Amino acid sequence: MEKPQILHDYRHHHLDGPRWEDFTPRDDDVVISTTYKAGTTWMQTIVGNLIFAGKEIPGRLTEISPWLDMRLSPHEETLQMLEEQTHRRYIKTHLPLDGLKYFDNVKYIMVGRDARDVFMSLINHYGNHTDEFIETLNSLPDRVGDPFPKFDGDIHKLWKNWMTRGWFDWETDGWPYWSHLHHAQTWWDYKDLPNIELFHYADMLADLEGQMRRVAKYLDMEIEEELWPSLVDACTFATVKKDPSKVVMSMADFAWKGGGDTFINKGTNGRWHGVLSDEELELYEAAKNRAMTPECAKWLENGWNGKA
Repeated sequence: MEKPQILHDYRHHHLDGPRWEDFTPRDDDVVISTTYKAGTTWMQTIVGNLIFAGKEIPGRLTEISPWLDMRLSPHEETLQMLEEQTHRRYIKTHLPLDGLKYFDNVKYIMVGRDARDVFMSLINHYGNHTDEFIETLNSLPDRVGDPFPKFDGDIHKLWKNWMTRGWFDWETDGWPYWSHLHHAQTWWDYKDLPNIELFHYADMLADLEGQMRRVAKYLDMEIEEELWPSLVDACTFATVKKDPSKVVMSMADFAWKGGGDTFINKGTNGRWHGVLSDEELELYEAAKNRAMTPECAKWLENGWNGKA
């Protein structure tokens, strides 16, 4: 099948997609893509523990596995750190596939999650940003487009905007971030490529060990059988929540009120029931039908193994 191509330039308050032009891949690199609040850090935790199986991960996981297209990150320093790494590298991106430079020799992992569950996690994430973080995002000189707005506390207004407004011209939802639905569709369209594998948050909740074994198989990793119980335990939400400092970037206290404890929040699905009204859920149905094929939409809601 045809290979993915860059169709859109994702640059705004958070994203700087062209940074990938400066990246030199290695044959065993792993790139992990989600939108936001969809299992990014969880999958980084899984991949990191598999790479360093039986060994201590040498530092904060999200700093070893940097978000390359984040405007706030020092780009040259990040590239230099990646160049100096001698272990198998695993790099985070929040880009849709139509804005990400594609490499044949890299293995891609995409994680999906029901948009309604993403929204419930987004309320905590967005609502607890510090004023200093938002000011810094908006004051960087290379920002493209409007400033990132502060959350006004109205979750129903946020839902309406998130479902009916796009930040980028080619999106119809996702404001003030970017479209969760479009992101999923861009990866779904290329899911049959041998170096792209889609995972789902609900499947990870339902069978963490099974999904971890699936990751290991996809990445051609041979893990000693006796290590599996400890590896799975290291990747549970409860274990990560005990000490977020092992996972979350050192700037967490700057970015969120409550720091890492806020960033690693609940990790559950289904909290939108009783919060979003029937009328609000109709906005979701309309956005879903605009942005995704029926097959992709069904997967994003249910995962591969049925809704958890």
